[in-house]
Amino acid sequence: MIQKSLAEISRMVTMVNDISQFSQAEVKGVSIDSREIEPGNLFVPFKGENADGHRFVEDAIKKGAGAAFWQKDVPNPPEHLPIIIVEDTLTALQELARNYRNELGVKVLGITGSNGKTTTKDMAASLLGLQFKVQKTEGNFNNHIGLPLTILRLEGDTEVAVLEMGMSSKGEIEFLTKLARPDAVIITNIGESHLLDLGSREAIADAKLEIIQGLKDEGLIIFHGDEPLLQERLEGYSGKGQLKTFGRSSRNDLHPVKIVPTASGNIFTTNLGEQSFDLPVLGTHNILNALAAMLAANFFGIDFGQMNKGFEGLKLTNMRMELVEGAKGERIINDAYNASPTSMKAAIELVSNLSGYSRKILVLGDMLELGPEEEAYHYQIGESIDARAIDFLLTYGRLGDFIAQGARNNLGENRVYSFRNKEELINELKKLTSSETLVLVKASRGMKLEDAVASLQ
Repeated sequence: MIQKSLAEISRMVTMVNDISQFSQAEVKGVSIDSREIEPGNLFVPFKGENADGHRFVEDAIKKGAGAAFWQKDVPNPPEHLPIIIVEDTLTALQELARNYRNELGVKVLGITGSNGKTTTKDMAASLLGLQFKVQKTEGNFNNHIGLPLTILRLEGDTEVAVLEMGMSSKGEIEFLTKLARPDAVIITNIGESHLLDLGSREAIADAKLEIIQGLKDEGLIIFHGDEPLLQERLEGYSGKGQLKTFGRSSRNDLHPVKIVPTASGNIFTTNLGEQSFDLPVLGTHNILNALAAMLAANFFGIDFGQMNKGFEGLKLTNMRMELVEGAKGERIINDAYNASPTSMKAAIELVSNLSGYSRKILVLGDMLELGPEEEAYHYQIGESIDARAIDFLLTYGRLGDFIAQGARNNLGENRVYSFRNKEELINELKKLTSSETLVLVKASRGMKLEDAVASLQ
């Protein structure tokens, strides 16, 4: 992580005060939460509409912070403390991260997409870890605040950083990629998330493709070659980067030839030859994420022949197709971190195709940020459920009601339950499970459906 004297920090950000009396003080690492201060941290307070982090600056320094930023328009800075006064604390944080990144010799893989960013990030980091010291985005630190913090956590001897880039509006990924300056980028897919903000899948594709704008010369652009919106926009690409595609169809540079589902994942072969890859992650859609990660790892010098070792040590971020066991012995797929129509359909298809269970239950909640067509998207999810493959559906939330409505034509009234109260859902779910039950739990993050998983455990 960043470790600098205040004199060095003062040369990396635009400051407006004299810190000469504290110039030799050292900071190590950065924190934006005064409750999580570690010794030597640079504390960065933000001034919001309802709260002002500047109120906690003195407390943060008492807890061991080495220094703090202070926004110029906030009155009464504690001048007796090591304070760096800046025009805007967020801008200063980003400026510090940009200059620190430019000092490092690290190579960067940037990842964006509507679905699968985090899973692809985890896969790529595991493969790259076979040969390099790797750091990756932790949790959801993938926005205009999280990405700078991630960069400032990079160690000086880190060789490859795998950075996830999220967005909610146009221009955000352009800012992030120009800050990160990636050597290679992955665009996993174009889905329906952020339709509320951007209005169309075409606009989402344009926003995701902003990631190319920060790519270094001779870098690599890896994208889902079966997505027409990406194909159309990259067909006439004339930049200095290389293009590589992954997907299901044989026209892609890397595609699966044979897939054999297992109890905990998939074994697959590709067009590269007869070597099989054992991926310990459920869902054939996750093979596509693996293909993208493989192309990136190979670009950085990892041989395809080594990659099974990387998959063997793979650990996914929690609540992404996480297979856990309940108290009765039931098997639960916890995919409660996020949801869109594309990822929801993929998860339902996975459960529908798995064998060896006497009962299969879907627990599905609201998919958020889908815009004016959100009710229709939910109804279509319900309509798509195969009554021969799924025994019961339990939905949660206002939009979940529309999933239930769409499903009743196939499953009938007695196999579909719709809830607005989470405890009532959990109580009914517990009645339906046994040691031979498979349960899928999936919804957008805001629904906190992982509570249902915890209750079964």
